Amino acid sequence: MDTGVVPAVVRRRLAGPGRYPAAFWWAALLVTGVALVLRLLNLGRPREVMFDEVYYANEAQDLLQRGVEWVPEQGTPEYVVHPPLGKWMIAVGEQVFGYNAFGWRIMAVLAGTASILLIMMATWRLLRSPILAAAAGLLMAMDGMHLVLSRAALLDVFLMFWIVVAFLLLVLDREQRRARWLALLEAGGKPNRRARLGVPWYRIACAVALGCACAVKWSGLWYLVLFATLVAVFDMSARRSAGARHWIADSLAPAAGWALAIAGIALVTYVSAWTGWFASDDGYFRHWYAQSHGLPHDRLVDPLVNLLHYHQEAYHFHSTLDTPHRYQSWPWQWLLLGRPVLFAYESNVACDGSSCASTVLLLGTPLLWWSFLPALAALGWLAIARRDGRAWLFMACALAGILPWFESMPAHRTMYYFYALPAEPFLVLAVVYVLGAIIGPPRRPGSDRRLVGSWIAGIYMLLVAACFAYFYPIYTGGHITYAQWLGRMWLGGRWI
Repeated sequence: MDTGVVPAVVRRRLAGPGRYPAAFWWAALLVTGVALVLRLLNLGRPREVMFDEVYYANEAQDLLQRGVEWVPEQGTPEYVVHPPLGKWMIAVGEQVFGYNAFGWRIMAVLAGTASILLIMMATWRLLRSPILAAAAGLLMAMDGMHLVLSRAALLDVFLMFWIVVAFLLLVLDREQRRARWLALLEAGGKPNRRARLGVPWYRIACAVALGCACAVKWSGLWYLVLFATLVAVFDMSARRSAGARHWIADSLAPAAGWALAIAGIALVTYVSAWTGWFASDDGYFRHWYAQSHGLPHDRLVDPLVNLLHYHQEAYHFHSTLDTPHRYQSWPWQWLLLGRPVLFAYESNVACDGSSCASTVLLLGTPLLWWSFLPALAALGWLAIARRDGRAWLFMACALAGILPWFESMPAHRTMYYFYALPAEPFLVLAVVYVLGAIIGPPRRPGSDRRLVGSWIAGIYMLLVAACFAYFYPIYTGGHITYAQWLGRMWLGGRWI
């Protein structure tokens, strides 16, 4: 079939952006290099565990030694309520660099930095602009919450990392499927339900990444549901662009099949993360059924029965967790920075004044976070006005990391600001999309819109950078005077 038979409009809709240009890779190298340096500087400060590192750094060491979490003082298995993959990732750093502050934090540095590169790659593929991709990477690199959690042995940065991996693979799957539809049309094929498009390897890899996200924290499940839905939406859109007459009806059966397949692949991946628990006799509830029923040994199905019971107990813990905490906050406060989390504070340090302070405060860069709500509002308007699926994609991914937590508010479940980290990359993408709309299309003769828009975007980026630099000492345990520390508490008691 002559390639000219495929209409230009169909070709334009189905063709992908191609390879990354050299300008993108230079920008990616610069941005990720800066992000890595910022996250490595004084990584060993403070030397002791801070906040929930007291759990995860120790549990990672237990996994290295016994394959399961353990209470050495009592010689008994430890009851934990989060899956093991995030702790296994922390354990890699401890295995290489030892059980010390650098060792238990280095993997968070690498995961956080990698997430910046991955979101830049996804941004270029969706917006096809090295400048906007660089802006997305810079905003993530200069976000205080991303920085602090990229320098701490907590689970949330690994959850966010796997979600970003899954997002990039989802974008690549969309491109691959559309490219295969184009190849089918060029070969003279028809866009019917029996079209053979090959194995969607990116889709399978995306399901694995989503399983890994759930194996770090269960809140990855929300993105599993969202991305499985988006796969169906993207497939319907591709069929429609290819010219299928019954593009909705033809997509229903494959969509249901792939939803089950994605869930199944993610489940197998999730269960595989518990290999250390399966291989050990010491895991909590490892032999629960046999012990509770007086049996001499496990039945064939008991390992899975025991794991299911473990999950039922863990779910009960999560659903009834309402113990008040000084740094707890509600989801409606997160984008407003209503209650950050103090990871570490020390006053017995040296500085240029008589009264000094050293803190690690989990606080997003204020000018960036306070622009998220206006950006989401503008994104919604642009999504409707432009009928742009990319805007809806960014909106859905951002809200998936925040809205589900509102369901827990009536039960007064204890929640913290860092639960919003998985949404942060997509909130940044919302800002970048709006900046792209402000900059506008390539300059037309006699038009200054792009010049003015570029100045607005550039000034915004500089202001965020200045704000980040101002707060950097309280993100990284810098030694500053008490007056300098207090001057950064913009919302007074809410931040102290």
